[in-house]
Amino acid sequence: MFAVIKTGGKQYRVVANDVLKIEKIAGEVGDIVEIGYVLAHGEGDAVTIGDPFVDGASVTAEVVAQGRAATVIAFKKRRRQNSKRRRGHRQYETTVRIDEILLGGAKPAKKAAAKKEKVAETAPAALADVAPKAKPAKAKAAKAEIVDDISLISGVGPVLKEKLTEAGYATLTSISKLKKAEIAKLDEELSLGGRIEREEWVAQAKELLAGKPPRAQIDKDAAAAKESE
Repeated sequence: MFAVIKTGGKQYRVVANDVLKIEKIAGEVGDIVEIGYVLAHGEGDAVTIGDPFVDGASVTAEVVAQGRAATVIAFKKRRRQNSKRRRGHRQYETTVRIDEILLGGAKPAKKAAAKKEKVAETAPAALADVAPKAKPAKAKAAKAEIVDDISLISGVGPVLKEKLTEAGYATLTSISKLKKAEIAKLDEELSLGGRIEREEWVAQAKELLAGKPPRAQIDKDAAAAKESE
């Protein structure tokens, strides 16, 4: 069985155990990631084509490596203008091994990422016998208030949220860790025109992870208080 998937703005025809390099997606080596954008699947002459995606179909893959491609040089020179520019770019990429092609909403057999989350959840319980009871309860309550939704960032709407998710930046944590090279890449791929730095997405993501309210809500409350005065 084969499937045609879409990720990072590109399409790939894959079968089980294929190893390929794709645009960077979030995940550590050994994690099982799910690619839900399946354009088509089939076996032999029987092919199912989505509209645009096949309902209930997904592809799981194991992250083999995280890295960067070879440097690409962009050189521009204006004749007789004493003007030239040389820039280098190394694309971030992820090497994955296709694990399963799932149809009809089937669940993946491997859940490496889920195991890590379970360990993270049980870690505070292991420390409960050592630490005072009041402090873990307070920390747990503060953690519950944090909603990991990138649409809370001022300037990120539903459409842009979907594009960022497809590009591998679906969480506030991934936005908060953006570097200059990644910001430049996203600006170019999604035609953002410098909005990430101009609207301080990285700073907003860090504030939200720290438990602060969204900036849009702060501005709204400030405007309401000003009107009431």
